[in-house]
Amino acid sequence: MTSSSVKRTLLALTVQIARETGIPRSSVTRIVDKDLKLKCLKRKRVQQLTDANRLSRLKHSQVLLDKFLEHGLSFFTDAKLFTVASPMNSQNDRMYAPVATKKRDVSVSRLLRTRTTFSKSVCVMVSVAISKLGCTNLVFVEPKAKINGQYYRDMLLMQELLPAIRSIAGDVFVFQQDNTPENRGHQTVERLRRETPEFTSPDMWPANDPDLNPVTASGA
Repeated sequence: MTSSSVKRTLLALTVQIARETGIPRSSVTRIVDKDLKLKCLKRKRVQQLTDANRLSRLKHSQVLLDKFLEHGLSFFTDAKLFTVASPMNSQNDRMYAPVATKKRDVSVSRLLRTRTTFSKSVCVMVSVAISKLGCTNLVFVEPKAKINGQYYRDMLLMQELLPAIRSIAGDVFVFQQDNTPENRGHQTVERLRRETPEFTSPDMWPANDPDLNPVTASGA
């Protein structure tokens, strides 16, 4: 968090505490800072895991670590869909009216922001591969392209990702991808076994575990 966002968060928390307890906000701030010596930490949303999930992740992570230590450099790949839309802060979406004006007397067209039932937005899908040596250029998927196994194999893998990876690492690397349907298909797996020096098969990737993929973890 930036210093300004931390200050805003602290202000909101002290205001909430003051409202719920009836203690002046200045006193709440003094108690938190001077008496309790607390600091504000941002909580992060994560997936809830069962004991079985934890054991599965531990087992698969150890196998993957051994594979990477044996074969060397690993390239992690992933794709993400971005929705291109103008940001809008509803708190700043306001209008001015004379002081004596009652809200019920203001035209509905001025008070409401309307939208269609299915708002139109522009979506862009990009794919990338990263490793400790760096990352490939972003690969932009063709607009309205059907992302199936054939498109993934012929376009993304053979024409974009694998040539880019080889230009960085040569012929010594481990190829890793996420476990989406188009990625784990039989034809895709066989293609990767033929075209890559070493490939982490779908059965070795723990289900619902984005933390193991630095592309997903970094939000790329």
